[in-house]
Amino acid sequence: MGTARRTGAGDERQPVTAMTVLEPWIGKPLDEVLGTLRDTLEDPDYPTVKRWREAGGKVLGHFQVYVPEEIAHAGGLLPLKIRGAQIEARQAEARFGSYLCSIIKTSLELALSKRVELELFVTPPICDAARNLAAVWGRNFTYPCEILYLPQNANSSYAPDYLRHEYDRLRRAVEAVAGRPVTDDDLRRSIAVFNENRRLLRELYAIRRQQPWLLPADEAYVLTAIGGCIPREEHNTLLGAILPQIQARTSRAQDRLRVVFEGGFCEQPPIDLLRMIAQSCYIVDDDLMIGLRWIVSDVDAGGGDPLRSLAGAYLEQSSYSPVQHDLRKPKEAMLLERIARAGAGAAIITAAKMCEPGLEEQVAYSKALDAAEIPYFVSEFEESMTSFETLQVQLETFVENVLFD
Repeated sequence: MGTARRTGAGDERQPVTAMTVLEPWIGKPLDEVLGTLRDTLEDPDYPTVKRWREAGGKVLGHFQVYVPEEIAHAGGLLPLKIRGAQIEARQAEARFGSYLCSIIKTSLELALSKRVELELFVTPPICDAARNLAAVWGRNFTYPCEILYLPQNANSSYAPDYLRHEYDRLRRAVEAVAGRPVTDDDLRRSIAVFNENRRLLRELYAIRRQQPWLLPADEAYVLTAIGGCIPREEHNTLLGAILPQIQARTSRAQDRLRVVFEGGFCEQPPIDLLRMIAQSCYIVDDDLMIGLRWIVSDVDAGGGDPLRSLAGAYLEQSSYSPVQHDLRKPKEAMLLERIARAGAGAAIITAAKMCEPGLEEQVAYSKALDAAEIPYFVSEFEESMTSFETLQVQLETFVENVLFD
């Protein structure tokens, strides 16, 4: 059993002192480290969060897709990306209707079953179900539950000021939980930590695009997603040590179809599903856990207003998703650009079952891919899937048709 270990100290106005919550991994073989990280990520009891709390830390849990985690980090809270789990939603089923996506129910179940304990919960209203999640959550727990209202019209000239105001509201909520002010200097330091994290994730995805045989999709997913449940400083240390080891692998390229995986922006597919896909093709880019990579370049951490910098980055330096409406970023065109940038020859267009935004985009994406004459494979998934045989046969048939047509 690992324990949280402090790696630094600071005064009361500093961001949280860095703690390590992963099992000790330094010096161990790469494959063993990746296996342990996967076990940690799939553990519905969130052991890293428990270690953080046992060491006295507080937790801000937030639902998909994007929340400015720098604000929680600056207040000394662990920002926890709540992404559901492969569990039975026994208690949550009684609090939601039947025809909803799985992640909504299992995310609430994590809290109801006390697998995850929080001091603050935040959700953006990315869909009707997520909009209702904060209210349902709030009726069942005594800690604050907030909706972060990201701009519906990102093209409005008022959007930066509006979003800066929303981020300041979130800062005040974090201050109330942290029991201390969150200063601009705190925010700048946190922005710098997250800038480094985004740089390392860009490096990871560059390996996937340029040398995908060195880093299968399932391993890349584990290395990315683990960042959502550990301190970012620890994630930075982990990636900084692991990425050179991946680049040093001696695996050789195989004649496989290069594909982009689209549809994992909210509910996450089982890791075994990604592993199955990786057996027949290279996933060279995706939108999995896109919230961790939403900002695509460094946020200004200089002497200006850090909240305005974060707001500007959301609007001007961001990726795309079915749950953000920005006329400057038509999603169909952005998908085609992602495919071209990754050098992919096809796309896997998928969606979580009962996910309205995802299923609607499948239609739009299909039309765009047809017009561009790019082959694509359409499917859907659920986080609790355990059998992939039929899907595997269908995918292998698709790949063979594309490669040998």
